[in-house]
Amino acid sequence: MSDQVFRFGNFTFTGVEVALGVAAVALLVLLVVALAAWRRTARRAERSNAGSTVFDAQIARVVQAQGEISGQMQAMRDALATSNEHIRKSISDTRDTTHADLTQLNTRLVTIDAAQKTIDALSSQVVELRQILSNKQSRGLFGQMQMEAIIRNALPPTAFTFQATLSNRSRPDCLIRFPNSPSLVIDSKFPLEAWKALRAANTPEAAKTASAQLRRDITTHIKAMGENYFIPGETQSTALMFIASDSVHADLSENFEDVVQEGYRRGIMIVSPALLMLAIQAIQSVLKDAQVREQAHVIRSEVGKLIQDVQRLGDRVEKLRTHFGQANADIDQILISTGKIASRGEKIQGLELGESEDTPEPALDFEEDRTAELPFRTKSG
Repeated sequence: MSDQVFRFGNFTFTGVEVALGVAAVALLVLLVVALAAWRRTARRAERSNAGSTVFDAQIARVVQAQGEISGQMQAMRDALATSNEHIRKSISDTRDTTHADLTQLNTRLVTIDAAQKTIDALSSQVVELRQILSNKQSRGLFGQMQMEAIIRNALPPTAFTFQATLSNRSRPDCLIRFPNSPSLVIDSKFPLEAWKALRAANTPEAAKTASAQLRRDITTHIKAMGENYFIPGETQSTALMFIASDSVHADLSENFEDVVQEGYRRGIMIVSPALLMLAIQAIQSVLKDAQVREQAHVIRSEVGKLIQDVQRLGDRVEKLRTHFGQANADIDQILISTGKIASRGEKIQGLELGESEDTPEPALDFEEDRTAELPFRTKSG
């Protein structure tokens, strides 16, 4: 009741205020009734001039009742004020809690809206993928694009060709070339209609019919690949049939092992994206080994040239050592001549110190002993 609101004109009252008002009116009515009774009693007393004691007692009781009513009304006012304070606090707390809840709800709605947009985008992509896979030509293009992406990411551009034309006018989806060896053919046109019919079969008869159709379609495609893609000297005796789904390949390997074995016998290997990646890794190793073998003669030639350069360097070092030996011999001869010159100078200096100042210097006859006195003019000096 405290939550109800009553409107009287321009005034608004709560349920508690209305109840207190009604109680106050009831007390006033009681007071008026008591006063009316008192007046009637007074009139009777005046008329009868008797019962004054009873009148006084009634007056006292009326006064006492009036005091009690006043106290009760004060208590009711205090209770009303306390109740209003609790109501205002409860309303404030409720408003804060509601605001916080609305804020959290708004945040969650934003998150849900973003998730819904993501779900819508994924749904549209799934629908597009379903449309692609429902169309045979689009599905073949999808498988071919997946196969091309795997090969492009693993092999150099010179090692493969897409939609190449063979000598018999056949056009496989991919042709991987090996140096000095026939090329490997990869086909991505897998007959998926019968497999889809098998997945959609609701009765054993429909499943049996779809299984038989799937076996016929795969076997026919295997035979066509063997007839069109096996050319002696031009292509390998093994070809790859690519399926753009690992789950479809697993289903074939589990439930149609006879078809897979038939492909092996005819040289056709059915591969999924994971198996194609493994095959491409093996092809990478083969290509690297072939490149090493092709460059072996170049390596041998370069090693031979390196050996010749080393031998030529040895000859030149030997010649340089000979020149150094001759230079050492020449230096020794120069030192001998220098020693002789120094010895002659010492002898000449001794002769000058042994003579007196008055003694004339003897004349030297250079013509008589020129060869003996000038050793540096001899052939040995």
